[in-house]
Amino acid sequence: MGRIDKFEDLEVWKLAREFAKDIYLLTNQGDFSKDFRLRDQIRASSGSIMDNIAEGFERNGNKEFIQFLYIAKGSCGEARSQLYRALDIDYINRESFEKSSQKATIISQSLSNFIGYLRKSELDGIKYRK
Repeated sequence: MGRIDKFEDLEVWKLAREFAKDIYLLTNQGDFSKDFRLRDQIRASSGSIMDNIAEGFERNGNKEFIQFLYIAKGSCGEARSQLYRALDIDYINRESFEKSSQKATIISQSLSNFIGYLRKSELDGIKYRK
């Protein structure tokens, strides 16, 4: 993996950004758009994925970055759980659920792989360079 200078270049952040947009558009339709609590919860959890990746990256240390990646992973699970609630009360159909849930699963797996990579890396992060 080559050096990445900004979080916008991270593939997992790009996936999370796309997922947050998809969730926003999904929650902007029908009865889902009127259930303010669930709508706002799933928007917040999906947005939190990309935000925590960015915040952790900007800390410039791998230990802190890993901590924020775990938080992002937790937010990803939260969004997937909220998708089940939306499916169960017919705010979304099975196809929309499967598509969004699959994206969330891919992001979660990507985060796990990235965490594993950082844990094995001998670099401690930019702020520890001499």
